[in-house]
Amino acid sequence: MAKKKHENDAKADQSKAGSPFAALAGLRDALPAGPAPAQVAPPQPHGEPRAARGPARAVVRLERKGRGGKEVTRIEKLGLGVDELERWCGELKKALGCGGTVEGDALVLHGDLRPRVEPLLLARGVRKVTMG
Repeated sequence: MAKKKHENDAKADQSKAGSPFAALAGLRDALPAGPAPAQVAPPQPHGEPRAARGPARAVVRLERKGRGGKEVTRIEKLGLGVDELERWCGELKKALGCGGTVEGDALVLHGDLRPRVEPLLLARGVRKVTMG
């Protein structure tokens, strides 16, 4: 009997407060302050946004030889390190919806993607794209 009375008192307290979480609102003020907000970068001046500086040049060509008649788009002369080539390859594959790999110092993308690769390379900061 005492247990039921205690449950009824708890339900009455909840209904008075309007929410079972009302008691937690008072505890929120006792919490320590969170981390300071991150610093905001200053706004860019108006005008044309500058492309990121990338490699000076890229040579893009179609290759079939030694691949069983399959076409691949080969991107060479980027002058990037192995880690950068891997990152670029992954991002280009996602953007183009194709497969690809890194062979030596060149990116090899599956299919004839020459017209679609040039604008992506220019957007990445490559200053001169030579189509071969």
